[in-house]
Amino acid sequence: MKKLLLASAAFLAASSVTPALAWGGRAHTAIDRAAVDALPADGPVFLQRYVDQIGEDASVPDSWRGASEPFSKIAEDPNHGWFREQFAFIKDIPRSRFAFILALYRQHEKLVAAGQQADAARMNVRWTGTLPFAVAEGYGHLVADMRWMRKLQAEGKDTSGLQMACAFYVAWMGHYVGDGSQPLHVTIHHDGWVGPNPDGFTRDPKVHGQFESTYVDMIGLTEADVRAHMTPLAHQDGDVFNAMLAYLDRSRQDVRAVYVLDKAGAFEDARNKKARDMIYERTAAGASMLRDLLVRAWRESARPAAKVANPIDLSNPAYDPETGSAPAPTMP
Repeated sequence: MKKLLLASAAFLAASSVTPALAWGGRAHTAIDRAAVDALPADGPVFLQRYVDQIGEDASVPDSWRGASEPFSKIAEDPNHGWFREQFAFIKDIPRSRFAFILALYRQHEKLVAAGQQADAARMNVRWTGTLPFAVAEGYGHLVADMRWMRKLQAEGKDTSGLQMACAFYVAWMGHYVGDGSQPLHVTIHHDGWVGPNPDGFTRDPKVHGQFESTYVDMIGLTEADVRAHMTPLAHQDGDVFNAMLAYLDRSRQDVRAVYVLDKAGAFEDARNKKARDMIYERTAAGASMLRDLLVRAWRESARPAAKVANPIDLSNPAYDPETGSAPAPTMP
């Protein structure tokens, strides 16, 4: 019950926060609203009663990144990005946030030993991101709370508080899912092109905000625009973490296209079809993935909890004493 009260209190307090924007407040709101309104009849449709609040609070996780709240910022910043080029040396992404951090630290030590101080300074989670871990962790919160809600319903008890807690987690997790659909959130070129630049792409950090906020506002993106471009329900089978990695890989395919459009001045023209289509397709990808995860979580919560070895049990054959846990198993 303590967990429920804390989550509900945070959700209620969120509406009083003025968030810093990423993807743009308009886009995050449209993504979350489109995902919730597109839930099928056999999905967690109770969330539709909270769609206004979810939409309003879609950018709240950005407000946790202020330098005035340093503990919050340090923990939160990496959850909004996934700069894959920075850690290309990792071929198989660890299924543990802590194992990932350790892999980065070992690489950091190698760079220091090789005298590559500048590269070593950015070989850490702040400059690599942890976005897929944030989504997978949020998904687990949702499944657990939805399962608890079903139990209370079966006992004839009131679940309104738990429903609100679930809505809070949707707004929280949905922000990261939305960030993952934005190509400049999944690349080292997030704030201007870095390194060799034969195509003469801008190095100005303003390109990020121009694409995800200024242009989105210029074209007046709406939930209806996003809904019109959403794809059919998917991702109901297979491992959720692996699905997120593939989703982020797909977003990264459009990094160069964003810079090509920027160079052509497309994001200064509200009538530019290629620029508008990029916004529609990418925000719809975010809404589609969020909807898919919500339906998947609801269906999973209807089943008994999976019988898997306790990851923090020292007798688990996969237990890693460096992280204090076994990596998350691949789930069908």
